[in-house]
Amino acid sequence: MQVEFCGEWFDLDEQEPFLIGREGDLEVDDNPYLHRQFLTITQVEGMWWLNNVGSRLSATVTDSDGHVQAWLAPGARLPLVFARTTVLFTAGPTTYELTIVGSSPTFTSSTPSLHAGGETTIGPISFTESQTLLILSLAEPVLLGRGTTASIPTSATAARRLGWNITKFNRKLDNVCDKLHRQGVRGLRGGQQQLAVNRRARLVEHAVASRLVTQADLELLEANAREMQAQE
Repeated sequence: MQVEFCGEWFDLDEQEPFLIGREGDLEVDDNPYLHRQFLTITQVEGMWWLNNVGSRLSATVTDSDGHVQAWLAPGARLPLVFARTTVLFTAGPTTYELTIVGSSPTFTSSTPSLHAGGETTIGPISFTESQTLLILSLAEPVLLGRGTTASIPTSATAARRLGWNITKFNRKLDNVCDKLHRQGVRGLRGGQQQLAVNRRARLVEHAVASRLVTQADLELLEANAREMQAQE
C-alpha cells in the first residue's frame, strides 16, 4: 500500500499505522484548521482501513472513477478495497487531495451508462446550465490543481467570475445544494434546514470526487466569460 500527495510517495508499513495531519508520517500542511492527527491508515487482519481520528473535519473518499463515494465523518472508518482511492478534505479555505494505491484490490467498479437529456446531465442528476456554471466556478481551482492543494473561492469571487450578483449566486447555490441533498449527498445542509457553513467546500469535494465536473468542463466557464465580454 502506498500514499501519494503532491507528487510525493509514501510506503506503508503493515505493522504500523500511517498518520496523516499537521503532524505524522504525512505532514500535509501547517494549517491551523487541520487536525494534528486527522486520518490514519492501518491494516487489521489483512484488510487496510482508512480511519478519521479527528474531531471536526470530514473527508470525501471515492474510487478512481468517481463511481463509488463515501463521506468519512469523525470517528468513522472505511475499508480500502479499490486499486486507487482518492481522498479529498477541506480545512479552513484550503482543499487537499491525496491518493491511496493498493496492489491487491478487493473490488473494481464498473462504468454506468448515462443518457443525455434536455438539461446538462451530470451522473444520475441533471443540472441546468447555470447550475453547472455555479459548480464550476467554485471547483475551478481544485480542477486546475488536481493532486495538489487549492483554495475554494468565496461566494463573492465566484459570483464575479460568472457576472452574477451575490443574491442570484446564493439562490442558485441553495438550489444546487438542495438538489444534491435530496439525492442523499451529506454535508450540504445543517440542522433544522439551516445551510451548513462549509457547504461550498463540501459541494466542491463531492463534485470533483464523483466527477460531476471535470477539467474539460471548464471550457463552459471560458465560454461564459467570452459571452460577458461581448455584451460589454
